[in-house]
Amino acid sequence: MQQSPHSPQSRSASTSTSSATESAAHLNGLQQTYVTIPHTRPQTLLLDSIDNPSDLKTLSTDKLITLADELRLFLLYAVGQSGGHFGANLGVVELTIALHYLLDAPRDQIVWDVGHQAYGHKVLTSRREKLIGIRAKAGLTAFPERAESIYDTFGVGHSSTSISAGLGMSLALRYQKREQTVACIIGDGAMSGGMAFEAMNDAVQQDADLLVILNDNDMSISCSIGGFSRHLAMLWESGYQVDISETGEPVLRQRPSMQDFDRRKRHKQHREVPKIEDNLFKAIGFTYFGPFDGHNLPELLRVLGRAKQIKGPVLVHIYTTKGKGFAPAEADPVGFHAIGKVAAVDSVKDLQTKPDLQQKTPLKYSQVFGQFLCDKAPQDDKLLAITPAMEEGSGMTDFARQYPERFFDVAIAEQHAVTLAAGMATQGVKPIVAIYSTFLQRGYDQLIHDVALQNLDVTFAIDRAGLVGEDGATHAGIFDFAFLRCVPNILIAAPKDENECYHLLNTCYEYQGCSAVRYPRGNGVGAAIELPAQQYPIGRGVVELVLGADNAVTKLAILAFGTLVATAQQAAAMLMDSHTDIQVQVVNMRWVKPLDTQLLESLISQGVTHIATVEEHVIMGGAGSAVNEYLLNSSPAFKANRPAIANIGIPDSFLAHGSPLEQLVDAGLDTTGVVAQLQALVV
Repeated sequence: MQQSPHSPQSRSASTSTSSATESAAHLNGLQQTYVTIPHTRPQTLLLDSIDNPSDLKTLSTDKLITLADELRLFLLYAVGQSGGHFGANLGVVELTIALHYLLDAPRDQIVWDVGHQAYGHKVLTSRREKLIGIRAKAGLTAFPERAESIYDTFGVGHSSTSISAGLGMSLALRYQKREQTVACIIGDGAMSGGMAFEAMNDAVQQDADLLVILNDNDMSISCSIGGFSRHLAMLWESGYQVDISETGEPVLRQRPSMQDFDRRKRHKQHREVPKIEDNLFKAIGFTYFGPFDGHNLPELLRVLGRAKQIKGPVLVHIYTTKGKGFAPAEADPVGFHAIGKVAAVDSVKDLQTKPDLQQKTPLKYSQVFGQFLCDKAPQDDKLLAITPAMEEGSGMTDFARQYPERFFDVAIAEQHAVTLAAGMATQGVKPIVAIYSTFLQRGYDQLIHDVALQNLDVTFAIDRAGLVGEDGATHAGIFDFAFLRCVPNILIAAPKDENECYHLLNTCYEYQGCSAVRYPRGNGVGAAIELPAQQYPIGRGVVELVLGADNAVTKLAILAFGTLVATAQQAAAMLMDSHTDIQVQVVNMRWVKPLDTQLLESLISQGVTHIATVEEHVIMGGAGSAVNEYLLNSSPAFKANRPAIANIGIPDSFLAHGSPLEQLVDAGLDTTGVVAQLQALVV
């Protein structure tokens, strides 16, 4: 029977537990677990009295535990109202309270890695009531942002940066002879990124005063994998922990049993369990303490209170449960990494952001990619697929299940993913790297040096290209045309819809060399995929629409790249309604590199008087710039006729978060905005 939104689900096997035992359990951090999300603002009297972290200082441990219950309940309500990152925030409630109780923020520096888990931090730092509008236009950002609050010490969105940033702060403070604590919170998924290890190595070399808290929930967005994850699991399975004495000394003792964590770790298979004193962090040179229960607030207060007093690099290892306190999220942490708005759903199942392939809504572009992989794999046994920790997001789950020996999730390691593909290609296989545009930025040197320079046969499936709505500037994929097209030996394709995306993936895969297909986040326009797979002519565009007479005085060619082809067609129709004696052609350029220069010459030779390029990408260095470069430097027709040119795209700024449509309006890339810029061109 479903309980009320505010009713806890008991974890006890029996309801006859004595009040003394219940009190002890409460003090040990076993807080309430909820099974539904509140639709109305819950009563959180203690939380409502906290306006900033200094208000925590007078609270007793009992009150802090009550605060944790209220904060978790408020997060359930607030994220249910706004949608957003869910499981990770619920998992660090106790840690967030402990940090703000023990440290003197903002004087002390608290650095969050990625930021998926920073909602509770925002609540305790004067932004409680604003959380309901998080990720909305003009609302709070989804991640910590320095411009938003003095408590947000470092802007984040990409992973594995916290230790480097925190080390930089610590060294600068030491140079200025300022005694302040720097605490970095990093998850086990983010810790798998090479940058984190580079920072730890340097922290030891610098003998920096730095407190690193490893929040180990056995997850990133998906389940954590790889040797490092196995190492953390082995530390747990040892049955021991390195405790901290009153004087700050490491003390090896048997770890208390915690059934939830024990059960979670038993699925890991290991040859042996090492001695805990021989762990990786100690070998690097950190003073290591742990593992501890990250939901036991009194324990966190004791351990972190002592650890922050220790000089040099210190790492405290805690275990948490992603989705803690919300039973469905604890059972399915991947599905509840993020949720939609409660008002838009009818059940807990509907909250999950997993795609429903049975719905008759347009396919997501990631689903198109996933379908291509599964269709192509049985036809070509050389196909291998790589992702840096984005199996679900990139639409690869079905492929991974059907072809596990051909699927490689390398964890949060974009540089490694690209060079891994290069190494594979030297042995005659055909790797595809599925990667978000914003994360490919992290593998840029490897793309140039290891793939393109050697002209290796690697295909890049670049997801989340263009604006990404509520995730904001940190995740926007608006620079890829610019940083890719300047690299020799690479093809760059930009499909207009789902069908074209499928066939361009096939075209680039069949090409013997380095290639990239760039497609956006979210759903397509509903274009059916026409099978079998085709190979499009490389470097050839298509005239999609011609409106007006050939003898018009003004002849405008709109060169559209990617999914803005549809917007260009709509804009062309609106422009015809407000102008006479004009012809408008809409060209689906399809390729950014190589450009269809033959088509450009033909258009200008036929009397085009105005050219507009349209792209969901920054103007500087983008596809429009590629057109300009060709026309100004190499086009005989342009030199003879000199048509007017305008480039329509994203201006030279980082656009604030908002809905996808709001972002397009801000960039002038909605239909109305494009029409206005076209009118300015042809006047």
